[in-house]
Amino acid sequence: MPGPTTITGDLRYEVVRQIYEGGMGIVYEAQQIGTRGFVKRVAIKVIRERYAAQPEFIENFIGEAKLVADLIHTNIVQTYHLGDIGGGCFICMELIRGVNLEQFAQRLAEGGRKLPVELAVFIVSRIARGLSYAHAKTDCDGHLLGIVHRDISPKNIMIAFEGDVKVTDFGIAKAKGLLKDKEGEEVAGKPEYMSPEQADFMVTDKRSDIFSAGIVLAQLLTGENVFKGASPEESRQRVICHPVPDFTRINPEIEPKLGQILQRSLSRDLAGRYQSADELLYELEHFIYHRGYGPTNETLGKFIRELFKEEAAAPAASASSRGQTTRMASHAPEPAPPAASKRGAGLFDRLKAKIS
Repeated sequence: MPGPTTITGDLRYEVVRQIYEGGMGIVYEAQQIGTRGFVKRVAIKVIRERYAAQPEFIENFIGEAKLVADLIHTNIVQTYHLGDIGGGCFICMELIRGVNLEQFAQRLAEGGRKLPVELAVFIVSRIARGLSYAHAKTDCDGHLLGIVHRDISPKNIMIAFEGDVKVTDFGIAKAKGLLKDKEGEEVAGKPEYMSPEQADFMVTDKRSDIFSAGIVLAQLLTGENVFKGASPEESRQRVICHPVPDFTRINPEIEPKLGQILQRSLSRDLAGRYQSADELLYELEHFIYHRGYGPTNETLGKFIRELFKEEAAAPAASASSRGQTTRMASHAPEPAPPAASKRGAGLFDRLKAKIS
């Protein structure tokens, strides 16, 4: 039997513009350049310079890429490639032409608009679909990976202008053998979106993500996160012990059945919470579809394009048109930067200096 065939080739990226800057990294829009005029628009995620010097962060950055490489699902942002250049690492990912859920909610608030209940439920049902897939993922030997996202929050939910909803950023996820964590010793995540067990330094399982998804749903339906305090510590304490309100009283448009779904999602008693994302998905889809026709990607797409008219109508940026191009060749040597660079010698700073 013939052995495996190895195909080698050049991977080259032209970075166009900065998309998003977070606490530990930055995401750029780029063009992947192939042979004979092939061009594909992608996103490039780079770790910040100050974290790139810490082996634990680099190990988890690489672990995140390896973890999500095989998470191929319509409701999860796909990862294409892990690259090493100039002593730094970058992740090449699916580019989502759209906004995150936090930006979506902010635009609604600025315009004094309310998100229809059925669309709020639809969005979280797609989150549940992505989580269900991730939670059930196994390795090549069929062993459950035990993935827990641990950071389900509006910033980590993307909505494309076509109406697709996608979970992203598995940077602090836990999974056997791929990502190191100090669960039980340290708390990772956004306090106001944590589960009670996560906030209380306890070991988490897939039910933790369900609680976080419940917080997101409640926020979409009421316009506020009832667990958010004046400080991260106050938020953490509110998640642990603040009474879960009757959301039907906060928003009369929330039907009793939907109120029950929220209460069960936000049960502090693990046995009383939905035991899987599949269960939550079934309840949410039954709620929006049991009467017949309900929302679809197209429905959400039409809504978000109307909400973000200028952004949705804007033409795609290209490296040549913007005139600020940084070229990256994966696994290829890069010229050494000057010893005393104004913005630092790291990949993160070199990119930012050329694009921002």
